[in-house]
Amino acid sequence: MIDIKLIRENPDIVKENIKKKFQDHKLTMVDEIIAYDANYRKSQLLVDNFRAERNSISTEIGNLMRQGKKEEASTAKSKVKEINDSIAKHEKECALLSTAIEELMMQIPNIIDDSVPLGKDDSENVEVEKYGDPVVPNFEIPYHLDILENLNGIDLEAARRVSGHGFYYLTGDIARLHSSILSYARDFMINKEFTYCIPPFMIRGDVVTGVMSFEEMDAMMYKIEGEDLYLIGTSEHSMIGKFKDEFLPKNELPYTMTSYSPCFRKEKGAHGMEERGIYRIHQFEKQEMIVVCEPEESYEWYNKMWNYTVEFFRSLDIPVRTLECCSRRFS
Repeated sequence: MIDIKLIRENPDIVKENIKKKFQDHKLTMVDEIIAYDANYRKSQLLVDNFRAERNSISTEIGNLMRQGKKEEASTAKSKVKEINDSIAKHEKECALLSTAIEELMMQIPNIIDDSVPLGKDDSENVEVEKYGDPVVPNFEIPYHLDILENLNGIDLEAARRVSGHGFYYLTGDIARLHSSILSYARDFMINKEFTYCIPPFMIRGDVVTGVMSFEEMDAMMYKIEGEDLYLIGTSEHSMIGKFKDEFLPKNELPYTMTSYSPCFRKEKGAHGMEERGIYRIHQFEKQEMIVVCEPEESYEWYNKMWNYTVEFFRSLDIPVRTLECCSRRFS
């Protein structure tokens, strides 16, 4: 979530960024936030002034009581009650305004880097580099699902009976290969001096506050009925949540971690996509890289992690190409 000071002081920058993300329907939110924020600060100032006045009168009441001026002290006490009522009223207004501001702020996109190409969909991504050349065999390449089925490595039908579409059983050598790749990825990152971590697979709703909007959370994450718990859609959620409300000693930064987790996603709007294979499934596993560092070091670490990714795939002799994803990442 961006700093509200940026919206107060440079609303045009925020609006231009919204346009670059092709989310023009959010432009009015900037003006709403500015209006709510002005009213919030006005109410907060009144609360502060009322409290100062109450403190002054309370001191005066003490002096009056010591002087035996009970009637005047009683009048002053009545004034304090009026002030307390005003404070309660404006504190309630502040709470409502604060909630409204936060709900809108969570929908405002972060400022994108100048290097990000502007584009409405994946067709406008920009290829930057290639590593290795794809091998094109002189025979027709079987579809990945056909390969898995021919090796008795997958059972979609049983998974549909048990869990529905978007799930699968991996079996035999394919299941072993799946586990081996995850283990290899884990050890690859440990050798880069990343700390291995297995996080909680369920998190509270407030952990993703500020990371995604409620609409995005509802579209991705499965909620545990009757509890404030969600199945994670990626270990990033619980790994970043690990540092929630914490003050991190500067001398201990950066924290470099590699985390394993199963991931669970609703994939709303992807109905039928599972018929084309094992894309857009509801359950999968992956190994992540997580770095918590100083803001001025973030781009350096981004490049390091990108290089580690390239190195990982090239170590398996898999060709890699680097794309600059365009500004509108979601259609």
